[in-house]
Amino acid sequence: MAKKTGFISDESYFWHDTGNGALFMPPGGWVESDVHSENPETKRRFKNLVERSGLMDQLTQFKPRKAKTEDILRYHGNEYMKKVEELSDIGSGDAGELALVGKGSYEIALLSAGGALTAVNAVMDGKVDNAYALTRPPGHHAEGDLGMGFCLFNNVAVAGKYAREVLGLDRVLILDWDVHHGNGTESAFYEDPNVLFISLHQELNFPAGRGYAEETGKGKGEGFNVNIPLPAGTGNAGYLHAFEEIVGPIADQFQPQLILISAGQDPSLFDPLGRMMVTSDGFRQIARFMLNIAEKHCGGKFVACHEGGYSSAYVPFCSHAIVEEMSGVHTDVEDPFPGALPDLPVDELFSIQKQYVANAKKVQSKYWDSLNG
Repeated sequence: MAKKTGFISDESYFWHDTGNGALFMPPGGWVESDVHSENPETKRRFKNLVERSGLMDQLTQFKPRKAKTEDILRYHGNEYMKKVEELSDIGSGDAGELALVGKGSYEIALLSAGGALTAVNAVMDGKVDNAYALTRPPGHHAEGDLGMGFCLFNNVAVAGKYAREVLGLDRVLILDWDVHHGNGTESAFYEDPNVLFISLHQELNFPAGRGYAEETGKGKGEGFNVNIPLPAGTGNAGYLHAFEEIVGPIADQFQPQLILISAGQDPSLFDPLGRMMVTSDGFRQIARFMLNIAEKHCGGKFVACHEGGYSSAYVPFCSHAIVEEMSGVHTDVEDPFPGALPDLPVDELFSIQKQYVANAKKVQSKYWDSLNG
């Protein structure tokens, strides 16, 4: 069934300048100048595919508003905001660990966070059923007083705080399927029982020392922080198994009023900064799974915010599949890549993947009744 789906983007997002380099390293020494991993092309090519396929014609487009100071300060510190602004005025710098700032990046980052807020308002006001915010720079690694991992302001955390404190929602579910742990979002809600945060990620990837299953929240928030680390090589079947065994049962008990997704398409088969094996069809399946939870508990209120994903060739197909699933509109686009490597076991569930999920499930079983079996 077709849904009314919002799409939020802005040309400014593609003008955030991370400079040149190789993967995530700046040029110099033995590193020859190349294109930085967090460059505009993965996002721009995704938007191009949405337009060329005709899918954009079926979506409701919104221009993002710029986040206000008070929006950012619900999570980030004032001194950190000033630091990003000063580096942006200078034209270069690092707001933390691998959090590059270019000329004008401060204003673009405010617009990126504002894109998440625009999406939340569009859904909660009933203008659309769900929404995809093609935001850049990404956000989920950004801590309250520190940028990290290409992220300046934490778009999803800002949106979650807004939903709680301004819109008055009692139960917000944030799910992060980026291949890297959503450390900044975890920190934002680690003691908050009104926000259920779930992160599925490749174990021991980035950032170091974060994302362990045993990190379950603190104080009143204990049990409301769910980490599901997965082994390298996990594909469609492994991810869906984790959703069925852990995410679904916990979400059913939490009964969210809004679902926010940190949609990083870097668990994909061809990503240079991850070692997972999810295809565009895998992203379609997990998007459908979460959309069904949204239909069941909160009238379909579902917002996806773009995070990572660094294969400019493949991110467009993965992201396009997600938006097709959100809208219920299917185009003529066919993903040509997995068919070229037909013997890869992307849809096979391996015992090691089952064991990782079982371990995470065991940790959560003390908090969520339906996981006691």
